[in-house]
Amino acid sequence: MPSGARSKTWRARVAALPALAPTLTVALTLAGLLVAVETPSAHHPIPAKFDDTQPVTLTGVVTLVDWRNPHVHVFVNVRGGGNGGNGGNAGNVGNVVNWAVELESPIELRRHGWAHDDVQPGDEVSVQGIAARDGSRQVWARSMVLSGTGRAVFHIVPEAPRAPLASRPTPRWPDGQPRLGPLPGGVQGYWADPSSTVLAQQGIDVQMDRWGLLGNIADASRVAPLQPWARALYEVRQRRFLQDDPTYLNCKPEGGPRKFQSPYGVQFVEDRERQRIFVLIGGSNSNFQIIYLDGRSQVGQVGGDDDNPLYFGRSVAQWEGDTLVVDTRGFNEDFWFTNGGLPHTNQLHLIERFTRSNFDTLRYDVTIDDPGAYTRSWSSGWNLRWIAGEDLPRHLCQDNRP
Repeated sequence: MPSGARSKTWRARVAALPALAPTLTVALTLAGLLVAVETPSAHHPIPAKFDDTQPVTLTGVVTLVDWRNPHVHVFVNVRGGGNGGNGGNAGNVGNVVNWAVELESPIELRRHGWAHDDVQPGDEVSVQGIAARDGSRQVWARSMVLSGTGRAVFHIVPEAPRAPLASRPTPRWPDGQPRLGPLPGGVQGYWADPSSTVLAQQGIDVQMDRWGLLGNIADASRVAPLQPWARALYEVRQRRFLQDDPTYLNCKPEGGPRKFQSPYGVQFVEDRERQRIFVLIGGSNSNFQIIYLDGRSQVGQVGGDDDNPLYFGRSVAQWEGDTLVVDTRGFNEDFWFTNGGLPHTNQLHLIERFTRSNFDTLRYDVTIDDPGAYTRSWSSGWNLRWIAGEDLPRHLCQDNRP
């Protein structure tokens, strides 16, 4: 929900929770470096909220397991406060404070076999992670272990992209046109596991992490042909570790190419009778985009949204051989159109090409034309994999917290 609709911020929740017995003495340190463990793509960039140069180790008793989107939180009572964030007085071993331990989304945890009751109030846990940038009593968990059994819980091992079931040809409609979904009566599925989760002009090798953070800020001008103002804004967003991401702050939809960078994927529903395609978006509050193939112009409905720019723009399309070519204009400026925070204006114009080269591979190519932010048009692209036998994950942004 939007930030204005929340009754309490996450930080306020942490402060308001009572320190419930039983509690244990806690060891809390911000010295030494933890071994960096890669985690799956999360709802927001972890560096936006947490500082991986500030490791934390704590031990305490669970008071609450909050199993909700966008991330699961486990609240832990800590005795002794410690010297991290607002933990309390380091020298007062009797002082009890409550920490919020943040983990992956319920979708990711369930996918790896975890359930909400695998950790329960009263359990003693040891946590290793990294501290919140704002100094609050929050930690991103890189490991959580039940003290009584030594069992690691809510642990996720990064997976390689799922392999196709078999080598299969592109599925087609009776008229020979490629299908973007499953065979009729066949196993359901959706498109995910993008081969790239960042957007950069083709032919340019720039080091970025999976959230779009640059390895070297000096490479900003190489990512795309940015106008000076747009490059300056891009660099500010990068230096702030993507903290200003509207999706992270206010659950804004992921329009443009970004929806094809999501770990939760997309699903195409082809309504051939009405000459339209619904693009259902996982991880985006059950949002969807409509692509029209009926020859209409790119304008809204008179008396409705005819002059209203949209998060997903207005899309019209046609088939060129085995490739669906989608033309989209009419975007607003209230979202980030890609991971990493490349700017755009309401002049953004996308040409997207979807080619299903075989049953399990969808090629996505995009040309970006935005004379308000870039000096010329530019292109990028990547592949998505067919995830068979699963329905599109439903990820509602229930309570984003700064």
